[in-house]
Amino acid sequence: MCHRRNCRLELIAMTIPTPEYQLGERSQAILRMLVEQYIRDGQPVGSRTLSRLPGVGLSAATIRNVMGDLEEMGLLVSPHTSAGRIPSSMGYRIFVDTLLEVQPLAPTQLEPLREGLEAEGNPDMMIKTAVSYLSNLTQMASVVTVPRRAATTFRQIEFLHLSSQRVLAILVINEKEVQNKIIPVQREYSQSELVEAANFLNPHYTGRPIEEIRQTIRQELEASRNDMNQRMQAMTEAVGTAAADVDERENDETLVVDGQTNLMNFSELSDVEKLKNLFDAFNQKREMYHLLERSINAEGIQIFIGRESGFGVLDDFSVITAPYAVDDNAVGVLGVVGPTRMAYERVIPIVDVTSKLLSAALNSPE
Repeated sequence: MCHRRNCRLELIAMTIPTPEYQLGERSQAILRMLVEQYIRDGQPVGSRTLSRLPGVGLSAATIRNVMGDLEEMGLLVSPHTSAGRIPSSMGYRIFVDTLLEVQPLAPTQLEPLREGLEAEGNPDMMIKTAVSYLSNLTQMASVVTVPRRAATTFRQIEFLHLSSQRVLAILVINEKEVQNKIIPVQREYSQSELVEAANFLNPHYTGRPIEEIRQTIRQELEASRNDMNQRMQAMTEAVGTAAADVDERENDETLVVDGQTNLMNFSELSDVEKLKNLFDAFNQKREMYHLLERSINAEGIQIFIGRESGFGVLDDFSVITAPYAVDDNAVGVLGVVGPTRMAYERVIPIVDVTSKLLSAALNSPE
C-alpha cells in the first residue's frame, strides 16, 4: 500500500483538461481547508470558521479576501441563503487533481471483500459481490459493467396458433436457448400458414447475430414490402420484435447497480425529482453503461465531477470508476456514484482496491 501523498499520483487519472490556475500556497491551503470542511459538514463555509481551525494562523479578513479571489476564479460559489461559500465543480477538480491526500485502506476493510470473492467460484457472482461491497463500504450507489457475452446467434423460429389475435413465437438462439414471445396479430392465422412463414424465415436468418437482425429487419421489410404478402410481413415483424427483446435483455444484463437508496441519506440530494431521474437512469442502464465504458481503457481511476460526465442527470453527482481485467485485458468497469460532496480521499482507494481484488479473483485458477 502506498503512502499518502504518493498515492494521489498513482491513483488519479484526469478525465478532462483542467484550466491552468496559478494558486499560491495560501490560496491552495484555504481551498483545501474549505473543501474538506464542506465535505465533513455539508454547510457553506465562512472565513471565520476557517480562521478558527487548528494551525491556520490567518485572520478571518485575510481568509475572506482569498475566498473572494477563489470565487472570482470560479472555484467557489456563494449560495443565496448563506454568507459562506461552497466548492464549484472546478473547485472540486482542482482539489482532487492537486491537493487531495488519499488515505490508504486498513487491512480490516479489505478482508470482507477478499473473503467474499474467494468464496465465489462463479465470475458473475464475484462481480455482484464486488459491487455490493462497494455500496456497503462507501454508503453510495455502486455500478459495474459485466463482460459482454459472445454475440447471440439466431438459430430457428417457430410459430404456434394461440387464438384469433395471438401467436406464440418460439425463438431458438445460440445452441439450445429458447425464448418465447406472444405476438399480437391483426387477423387469425391457421397453423399451416404459420408453418409456411417459419419455413420462409428460418433459411433467411439462421446463423446471423441477433444484433444484426435487429438492425437490418426494418430495412429488409421496407425493401421487400411490395413483394411480400401480408402474412410474411406480419411474421417477419414478429422476428424483429423477438430479436429486439433478446437484444434489450442482453443490454440489461451488462450493468449491475447496487445501493441506490444510499443516496437518499445525503441532504443535498433531497430533491425528489433529481433522485427520480437518476434512479430512472439506473433502471434504463444504457446511458450509464456507455459512461462507464468510456473508462474501460483507462489506466487506473477516472473521476467525473458534475457535468464532466456529459450525462445530464449526473450534473450534481460525481462518478469514480476503475477498470478490472482478465488476462491483462480490461473486460469491465466498476465505480461509485455519489454527491460531488463525497470523501474523495476515502472513496478513491476503495474503488481502486476493489477493482484490483476483483481482477485477481477472476484470474485465480479454480
